[in-house]
Amino acid sequence: MTATATEIEGTRGPIHVHEWLNPEARYVALISHGYGEHARRYDHLAGRLLADGAAVSAPDHRGHGRSEGERALVDDLDAGVDDFHLVAERAAAAHPGLPIVLIGHSMGGLVATRYAQRFGDELAALVLSGPALGGNPALTQLLELDPIPDVPIDPAILSRDPAVGEAYAGDPLVYHGPFRRETLLGLGAAIAAVAAGGTFGALPTLWIHGEEDQLVPLAATRPAIEHIAGEHFESKVYPGARHEIFNELNRDEVVDDVLAFIRRVLTSPS
Repeated sequence: MTATATEIEGTRGPIHVHEWLNPEARYVALISHGYGEHARRYDHLAGRLLADGAAVSAPDHRGHGRSEGERALVDDLDAGVDDFHLVAERAAAAHPGLPIVLIGHSMGGLVATRYAQRFGDELAALVLSGPALGGNPALTQLLELDPIPDVPIDPAILSRDPAVGEAYAGDPLVYHGPFRRETLLGLGAAIAAVAAGGTFGALPTLWIHGEEDQLVPLAATRPAIEHIAGEHFESKVYPGARHEIFNELNRDEVVDDVLAFIRRVLTSPS
């Protein structure tokens, strides 16, 4: 499986977009990655989507992966949503008339949620994996400190599979530094915007989450997402799973559930 890479002009500089082409595509799948990482960490998911009949597009968010911008600076998440919309428009133009499914993980789930609130009429389905919608008190408390201490994400909390943490720690395209104050404030502003931004309405939505997610705690996420859940909302929590459920020991089960949801949505009468 080979991805092609393209640069497009984003709202604040070039954005690196990875595309898995499918001349026989039945739908378009967009992947929105999480904080500090990059789109190619989702090769496994992209491959399964491709085999299921999707053409897949996944940008590296600004300041992430191979895209331009200060590393892991997320001071204006809605600008990131605007960038993502440019990627979606490009994919839609390449596959006119095909339904579009958006999949977002963690901070990428926050991007996907704001996208759905702003451009939901362009989507056929939404999948949110461990979306950072309710905040994390441990991260919020860092704003009370000056300077903010160097406490990067611990790879061990990502998955029960130790190989995932090892690969994450050794990945040169992953940001391994501390959180910036501007990033914590930007994420907080985006979480507030989501809470005030209205429900998903009629957009079919699947929320999936790891029960033992320490980075995006389930207890904080549940009320936040239930507050904005629309008319066609499904959810599943995976016992024992940590934050990166697409990279967990039961990753195949998780992707199977996502693909089953997509098939139900795309084959149900409109």
